[in-house]
Amino acid sequence: MPRRSSRRGVSARLRLTFSYAGFLLIAEVLILAVVWVFLLRYVPDRAALIDEQQFFPGRNDLIRAFLPPALWALLALLAIGIGGGWLLAGRMLAPLARMTAVTRQVSAGAYGTRIALAGSDDEFRELADAFDGMLDRLEAHVAEQERFAANASHELRTPLSITQTMLDVARKDPQVQTTGLIERLWTVNARAIDLTESMLTLGKSGRRSFARTPVDISLLVDEAVEALLPRAESRGVTMTVAGEPAAASGSSALLLQLTSNLVLNAIVHNLTDGGWVTATTWEADGRAVLCVENSGRRLPQELVSTLTEPFQRGVERIRSDDSGVGLGLAIVQSITHAHDGTLTLTARPDGGITATADLPAASGEIAE
Repeated sequence: MPRRSSRRGVSARLRLTFSYAGFLLIAEVLILAVVWVFLLRYVPDRAALIDEQQFFPGRNDLIRAFLPPALWALLALLAIGIGGGWLLAGRMLAPLARMTAVTRQVSAGAYGTRIALAGSDDEFRELADAFDGMLDRLEAHVAEQERFAANASHELRTPLSITQTMLDVARKDPQVQTTGLIERLWTVNARAIDLTESMLTLGKSGRRSFARTPVDISLLVDEAVEALLPRAESRGVTMTVAGEPAAASGSSALLLQLTSNLVLNAIVHNLTDGGWVTATTWEADGRAVLCVENSGRRLPQELVSTLTEPFQRGVERIRSDDSGVGLGLAIVQSITHAHDGTLTLTARPDGGITATADLPAASGEIAE
């Protein structure tokens, strides 16, 4: 990038002031020129005495009478143009000065600062409102990232602390059986790896750095259900797939991750016996929809609405052996947003939840 000069140029207010004064001066010169040309048409070259009572001035007399007042008028209007232009420019640029001050405060970390420009609904007000909207999204994003960083640090610290404790015990007790220790270390390390990979997936989906192709969601559902069928059978959960082809535009890998996470979440957070999961797809009104329902415990809607937050596991932060790392639905939410869709979680009256991913439908040939 070219290096920006550190020397400050002429301010916009000064340029506007000179512009106002210049236009005013040009207008005055044109008016005086028109008056001068008009007068010259009726003035002879020399003065003439018509009679003892009447005297008709010549052009020289007109120049001596007209030119000094005209010059003083030019200077007066130039001074008025500079002074008035300076005041008008300051008034016009006041919203920009406010925006600059707010921008500097936000750059210093005051993300809650807003322009809140009052006055008429003009271009400056529209720009200020758009800037405030951007600051709202920025503040929410920063708060979300801070919560994510805090939760991620907490989650990563847990397996590391467990590993450190087991290693300390092994160092102090040489007689400890290494077989059991290695097995426990492998389990803890696998959980840490799963968490790291989930965080990487979450970051990738948030950047939207992927190619978009038409993808049939119903085929991804079949693939996810087939892969997770042993998991469901081990927990006594019956899975049902229904619906019709539903083509969405996006990344096949990320949409498969979305589908797998929804199905896995429905399997894990289910009844211990006699549970069920239903995955349905359809297209309607230019949208490709995936709906995953499951039986389970009765949950309040207030709690269900928070399940897309990172490291949220349905019963606040309680963890079970296969409850995952708490990023499953957060990843689903991020992938859905990256594909310009919406994710809706609803508590079922009989227990369990309904998760609906609504994505823009794609046109064209479906990618295999």
